[in-house]
Amino acid sequence: MPTSLVPPFTRETAIAKVRMAEDGWNSRDPERVSKVYTEDSQWRNRAEFPRGRKEIVEFLTRKWARELDYRLIKELWAFEDNRIAVRFAYEWHDDGGHWFRSYGNENWEFDAEGLMQRRFASINDMPIREEGRKFHWPLGRRPDDHPGLSDLGL
Repeated sequence: MPTSLVPPFTRETAIAKVRMAEDGWNSRDPERVSKVYTEDSQWRNRAEFPRGRKEIVEFLTRKWARELDYRLIKELWAFEDNRIAVRFAYEWHDDGGHWFRSYGNENWEFDAEGLMQRRFASINDMPIREEGRKFHWPLGRRPDDHPGLSDLGL
């Protein structure tokens, strides 16, 4: 499933690629998200190392069953040729109603068709009080007028 956003990236196409990824993850649809990765994509996500779309779908299914009311913002950090680095934050709660803000960085590498072939993520979770939440849009895509990470001071 090739994409029109292919390397080498410009600043504009890298920003568009980051927003496309954010929108996909905010859908919380593992099948949809998996389609932007190569069939043999390699991940590192915390202590898990999914390989290929099937394992990515399984991973995301478990993730979103545990991380409820998930809302994510991604921001471009750097790019060059077929690689993009992003920083992100997302808010979620567990089944006990405890809220968290998870902060992280990702390094992405793409094939010539614009599919992500490698994803390395480092993530830290911070407990927050519900009144400390900053991501309040309805579940799904972040509205265009909602502040980004830098605007929120995150």
